[in-house]
Amino acid sequence: MIRLRAIDVMPAESSTLSIADKAKAGNQAVPELDFTYFWTDHWATELILATSEHHMSTKGGIDLGDVWILPPTLTAQYHFMPDQRFRPYLGAGLNYTFFYNEKAGTSIASIDYDNGLGYALQAGFDYGIDDHWAINFDVKKVWLNTDVTTTGPAVTGDVDLDPWIIGTGVSYRF
Repeated sequence: MIRLRAIDVMPAESSTLSIADKAKAGNQAVPELDFTYFWTDHWATELILATSEHHMSTKGGIDLGDVWILPPTLTAQYHFMPDQRFRPYLGAGLNYTFFYNEKAGTSIASIDYDNGLGYALQAGFDYGIDDHWAINFDVKKVWLNTDVTTTGPAVTGDVDLDPWIIGTGVSYRF
């Protein structure tokens, strides 16, 4: 199965910084493509592919700049009613996030994010239109931690982005 969704990546961040402030990440809506392989009628593996740009700052107003995030996520899914028109599923898996194109904000000279491994849970459903096409709704929670380092001034920190990813789109089953 292949899906094309519009997703909203909504970080639920928490952080510990070397300054008396907390990190803040902006939401971003982007397209997402995923591939799902069914091992049986009920069990499947899903790989999602999407990338999003996020504006980073501190809650105190320090502009940390922008960063692109590529979080390929692989989940094992259980589909409860595969032969019905309404087909709910649950999933759990791993995420490895790549941070790239870091651009320092006006308040700092440079910024660096460490790539990181995280976990993901998901719930969703497909609503069949015919034998091949369906409407899809999906919610994921990803636990994602990164270490952040800036220069000019020097700030280090541990940032948990932990985004909710909510999407809707269409799927095509071969």
